[in-house]
Amino acid sequence: MNDKNSTQIEQLLTIMTQLRDPHTGCPWDLKQDFDSIVPHTIEEAYEVADAIEQKNWVDVKEELGDLLFQVVFYSQLATEQGLFDFDDVVTGISDKLTRRHPHVFSDTQFDNEAAVKQNWEAEKAKERAQKSQDDSLLANIPLALPALTRADKIQQRCASQGFDWDTLGPVVDKVTEELDEVMAEVIQTPQDQHKIAEEMGDLLFSVVNLSRHLDVKPEHALQQANKKFERRFRQVEKNVLEQGKSLNQCSLTELDFEWDKVKQDECNK
Repeated sequence: MNDKNSTQIEQLLTIMTQLRDPHTGCPWDLKQDFDSIVPHTIEEAYEVADAIEQKNWVDVKEELGDLLFQVVFYSQLATEQGLFDFDDVVTGISDKLTRRHPHVFSDTQFDNEAAVKQNWEAEKAKERAQKSQDDSLLANIPLALPALTRADKIQQRCASQGFDWDTLGPVVDKVTEELDEVMAEVIQTPQDQHKIAEEMGDLLFSVVNLSRHLDVKPEHALQQANKKFERRFRQVEKNVLEQGKSLNQCSLTELDFEWDKVKQDECNK
């Protein structure tokens, strides 16, 4: 880190210290603790992702600053409690990156990308073993992750040890099987929402597995589907409004017709 960057980080750390000063600090900042900041951290991470998705680089810069501030805030809280400080955080990630990339920071060589990834997972497994007495392959996958992302990570861990299908066929068959089980529950026990929800969970888990085999990130794919649906629905709303009507004045057949028109217009562009 050059002197300019070091000075700017020090300035940010000083600002954080002043915000938490018990006598002259900000009342809101003084009320915060580790738990209360977590929702803000998650929100800031999503705002970074959204700015990148929109290719709005001015916003990306700003949102990254907001996310960095979250790290500084946690570090300040930890400093006050004698747990660790910002330098410990930086040292920790520096050591971890160096350790996980021996092919970059030492003479170790790997034959291909697969070997690099295998070493990466092996190092992560060692780290998990050192952190926790839970020696399961699935230890330390954060519970707070979005469900689709967590399912993907669970499946990746299992696949790394061979618990996975080699071809796409059985994966597709599993999705069909789970869909059939959902519909069977709907027909046989339509009032048992708990059982239907359980089968829906199995179906979603199998769809995540299909996404993984197709090298598609399920969380990203669903986000894109949400955006596409919203874009098309907004256009349907606009088309209906231009006809002097509201959505609830249209039949489902009319709305389907407008939806198909919007889809066709997109395909023709």
